[in-house]
Amino acid sequence: MESYRTVGTCARQILFSVKDNILTDLKFLGGCAGGLQALSKLLIGKDIDFIIEKCRGILCKNNTSCPDQLACALCMYKKRCEEFENAKDQIKQRGHPIVLETH
Repeated sequence: MESYRTVGTCARQILFSVKDNILTDLKFLGGCAGGLQALSKLLIGKDIDFIIEKCRGILCKNNTSCPDQLACALCMYKKRCEEFENAKDQIKQRGHPIVLETH
């Protein structure tokens, strides 16, 4: 499970899992329990690119929101995945027999 520490929201942390670009688990620590439980139920099973598109830019207070912070968390996750894949490709091209851990 991935972990993201939020900035500027009542929820202080987001825990989530992704498999094949699909959000498979989502929990917010802190924040509005009812609203965030509903958000989790609505988003689990959705493509993370869809979630980023729909949640990015939603504002509540401090010029962000829990959905906006989720979009940030998923963007950071995607960036890490892309960097990991690029590193694997570079190692393959060099012919090094190094095995990288998956995340």
